[in-house]
Amino acid sequence: MKYFVATIMKQGKKTEVGLYAEDKQAAKKYVRLKHGQGSIIIKVVEAAEPLEDRIKRLKDNFLKNLKKKKIKPDALIAAIRQLAVMTNAGISINESLAEIAEATTDPALKTVFSKVAEDINAGNSLSKALENFRFEVGNLTIAMVSLGEQTGQLDEALYSLANMLEEIRANIIKFKKAMAYPRNVMIAMAVAFTILIVYVVPQFKKIFEDLHATLPLPTQILLYLEYLFNNYGLYIVAGIGVFYFVFKYMLESSEEFRYKWHQLLLKTYLIKNIIMYSTLSRFTLVFAELIRAGIPIAEALDTAIGMIDNLPLKQKLMTVRGAVQKGDTLYRGLEETGLFENMIIQMVRAGEDSGTLSTMIKKVAEYYKMKFDGIIDGLSEAIEPIMLLILAGMVILLALGIFLPMWDLGNAVNGGM
Repeated sequence: MKYFVATIMKQGKKTEVGLYAEDKQAAKKYVRLKHGQGSIIIKVVEAAEPLEDRIKRLKDNFLKNLKKKKIKPDALIAAIRQLAVMTNAGISINESLAEIAEATTDPALKTVFSKVAEDINAGNSLSKALENFRFEVGNLTIAMVSLGEQTGQLDEALYSLANMLEEIRANIIKFKKAMAYPRNVMIAMAVAFTILIVYVVPQFKKIFEDLHATLPLPTQILLYLEYLFNNYGLYIVAGIGVFYFVFKYMLESSEEFRYKWHQLLLKTYLIKNIIMYSTLSRFTLVFAELIRAGIPIAEALDTAIGMIDNLPLKQKLMTVRGAVQKGDTLYRGLEETGLFENMIIQMVRAGEDSGTLSTMIKKVAEYYKMKFDGIIDGLSEAIEPIMLLILAGMVILLALGIFLPMWDLGNAVNGGM
């Protein structure tokens, strides 16, 4: 959002009003809505945001992000299925939303559905009303609701959405189960290492000081860690907490920061494959549904790309939309991104040539789902070498740090005899 200063004439008085808008046209529209038709807009110019307004905006955004809370997946899936049934039965959307909001025990779902029902009563569409709650409901929900509105088959779109969310939920559960063992082992080792550093190393520190000898590097590292933990432990914990909240705020408020973070994730071992295949699986799945429903390819790409979270992948797939709009074929646009294997490109090309594009894209979605499932199933085995390396490093540091000076002392005693 950019900052604009609008100069308006109202009741014979000239005043300047500061506001945020995407562009000059949006700023003019906002001024007309807020100040009424009786006001005359003299000019609207983009300006530097005043420091006071910037601080206030940052504070409001920070508090807003702290209050944000996603709807529990199980509650959202159940609500969407219920909404699909009620829509199919001919009950109006706003009545259905109000009834679901009243019946649910999930506070986030109650708040979102109540406000969405109010927005629909005010004349907004369901997808437009949900746009204000993208964080709470997710990009996929908005994309599929938009599909249902475009095709006039909202109930079918909601059923498909519930199925996709259940599939995503199952993958998340599978991922958590795969991560449970290595996570628990690492937590146990970290706790044990911390206890040794805080309570055991200080006992050896007295012995090492009595030696008056040059200590080996592993021992020096242990003593330095002991000094940090015992003297600055609370500051370290507080620093980690502050870093977490600042990092989270930057992710949610700065697109440039989020883009660089997503870029880093795409270069990280194992994580890059999880993100890549989960994103391509969801993209092709939604795209196939849109094509099957008869939505033009360019519009289908718009909707499918809109539900992608990873910004670098989103940017690359946006070039496909641009290529298609210029009249190029879909398979050439996909090929230029460098994200898809040659086999996938040939499948899409065959689908375009034979008029069975939706079927081929559906098969591509199944292929990427299979690849993603394979990564999740082998996740524990893939993490084990890293986990063993970290554990070995911690054990070696402790062993060498404590016993090397003891061996030196023993050698010195034996040499003197």
